[in-house]
Amino acid sequence: MRSGHHQRWHSRLLRTAGNVPFKSWLRDRGSLTARIQARGRFTVRVLRQGLGIPTADEARALGIAPGTLAWVREVALLADDQVVVFAHTVLPRRPRGPLLLWLARLGNHSLGALLFSQAGFTRGAMQFRALDQRHALFAPARRALQLAGPAPAPLWARRSYFGFGVQAVLVTEVFAPRVLHLGDAGENGARKTGCDPN
Repeated sequence: MRSGHHQRWHSRLLRTAGNVPFKSWLRDRGSLTARIQARGRFTVRVLRQGLGIPTADEARALGIAPGTLAWVREVALLADDQVVVFAHTVLPRRPRGPLLLWLARLGNHSLGALLFSQAGFTRGAMQFRALDQRHALFAPARRALQLAGPAPAPLWARRSYFGFGVQAVLVTEVFAPRVLHLGDAGENGARKTGCDPN
């Protein structure tokens, strides 16, 4: 039972030794793109885009049958050429609407730039979990985040819906440990110059 509980997504982020450093990143409902941009040179690297099969838990969350094809986009978010976030987006093929065309045209632009600039988008509740080797996104996330090591540690992730009319995308964001160091240079610089880092 404990193992099954660990493998589920949770609507509350309970305090654990593993997630404390990531809590401000996981809980932030603002634009992740903007937050990274404030800490370094931001770029997006498209890893995969097109029809694919959502993970089993994504299919359940989206209310589609397991194995049903959906539109899938995977990208790496970089700050100063370092990959800090792996983002995985799923859009069901039905109901139809403008989202597929918009997302297909994003290219090396961030989904966040679209979601937080286009009037009409609504963000649903966030869910959280630590991904480990049992989850289908763990291996692609480790590859995208360029993590190595014989004993891979769990990766903290969050996901939420973004709705637009009758359509909705499910966006999962997986954080690399190096994301915790993004603010170091700016904060050190601010201390040296006597400026308020905020």
